[in-house]
Amino acid sequence: MPASKAMPRRVCPVAAFQKMISGKYKLRIVWDLKNGPLRYSEIRSVLLQGLTGSPEIAPRVLSRELKALTESGLIDRKDYGVVPPKVEYRLTRKGKTFVPVIAAIRDWGHRHLGEAAGSVRADTSGTATAHQTR
Repeated sequence: MPASKAMPRRVCPVAAFQKMISGKYKLRIVWDLKNGPLRYSEIRSVLLQGLTGSPEIAPRVLSRELKALTESGLIDRKDYGVVPPKVEYRLTRKGKTFVPVIAAIRDWGHRHLGEAAGSVRADTSGTATAHQTR
């Protein structure tokens, strides 16, 4: 093969995956949608329950995370077109296949991080809750 022909560039699946899920709340949003659709305010409330430190989420940051998850095909945004506005977010088929990956990460954290993980843990329902470390 002549040296002038460029080889097709391969994308590392790990790097592509990391880029897709990087962000402050993306994993938590997907995890929290596993039980069904949620509205923006419900997503925000659930995320706030599991936060340590500042109990605030900048609306712009949350909107950006939701938009990126929608663009990556993990979640779907349904606008009902009514006043007052009603918008729901739900996992797509692709997003549902990602839930076991997050569950594996959660299980790994339980086994290897324990109390050292900080003050956020998953309760039996799988949603994050704040607790105090002993």
